[in-house]
Amino acid sequence: MSDLFQPSEEHVALRAMVREFAERELQPQAAQFDREERFNLRLFRKAGDLGLLGLTVPDRWGGAGMDATAAVIAHEELAAVDPGFTLAYLAHSMLFVHNFFQNANDDQRKRILPKVISGEWVAGMGMTEPQFGTDALGMTTSAVRKGDVYVLNGAKMWITNGAIDDHALGDVFLIYARTSAGHRGISSFLVEKGMPGFRLGQKIKDKLGMRASGTAELVFEDCQVPVANLLGAEGESTLHMMRNLEIERLTLAAMSLGIARRCVEVMNRYASERHSFGQPLRSFGQIQRHIAESYAEWKAGRSYAYATAAALDLHSTGNRIDSDGVKLYCAAMAKNVADRAIQVLGGYGYVGEYDVERLWRDAKLLEIGGGTNEAHHKNMTNDLARISILR
Repeated sequence: MSDLFQPSEEHVALRAMVREFAERELQPQAAQFDREERFNLRLFRKAGDLGLLGLTVPDRWGGAGMDATAAVIAHEELAAVDPGFTLAYLAHSMLFVHNFFQNANDDQRKRILPKVISGEWVAGMGMTEPQFGTDALGMTTSAVRKGDVYVLNGAKMWITNGAIDDHALGDVFLIYARTSAGHRGISSFLVEKGMPGFRLGQKIKDKLGMRASGTAELVFEDCQVPVANLLGAEGESTLHMMRNLEIERLTLAAMSLGIARRCVEVMNRYASERHSFGQPLRSFGQIQRHIAESYAEWKAGRSYAYATAAALDLHSTGNRIDSDGVKLYCAAMAKNVADRAIQVLGGYGYVGEYDVERLWRDAKLLEIGGGTNEAHHKNMTNDLARISILR
């Protein structure tokens, strides 16, 4: 029987490589870049050198040609050390690179993929708008064709990798805009830094967590985008969005696994080393409960995430109930495990020395970004009305 968590030798090698990169390169800088709210571009490009930025792109296009399980492995291992960096990685590798490859034509792939897979360009995806969060299909950013360009007007908000620093935009974005009314009226465009009418709005500062990834508003004021930068045909992109949400939510769940695993490791070690009333902390029932429940919940979430990955076809859609369900469960699980870790460590957990306060802050975003808990509740309930769970 194959190992659910690393079913092939390639998966085993990937986990070892990413874990080594995370512990050697990410760990020493994680707290500093979190405090300074800075994105580590140097290490992002090193991830490109390791082949991580095109993980799910076929090798003939310069990627690693791996599957959803590989994506889960990479996000789990990176997030166990630096969830903020990992969120920037996810926005680039899943929300842009994977999404772009699935929907681009060969000419677009030839021009863009070498730059984003190498890390030369930092990329992101723009769906959310200032007045439309969960209601993505309510978007009002418009794209009107005028000759050989589309003219975009509107704004996107909360865009990861929108800003590389306080003043610099990311390099390229997959932007969803409305080309006609209704659910079938959404199209997607490649919008590149330097295009007329495209600018950085506000960079979002003072976030609770995920502070090592740049979050920003993108503004389009009569932004001129060449017709050649349309992905697919007009009106196809509602399907593009729904398909990519599945891998997005799965990899966000994988980030939750990394956070939870690290917190279990920290509280378990601390409870063995720290003594109170003449005994190790782990000898007290209250502490035992925190550690045992955290381990069990992490293991349950991990099994759910890897089972969902094994069933996910990266080239189609149809597993929304479990991509929603695994994120719903794992996001709350990670936050709760991080909370327990702080409780076990007491005052030391409340400060940055042991990392769990940073992981707790980062974990909260996973209940909001990529779909709120409430959106998952709605989606799953609707799906359960149409399917049998006895499969």
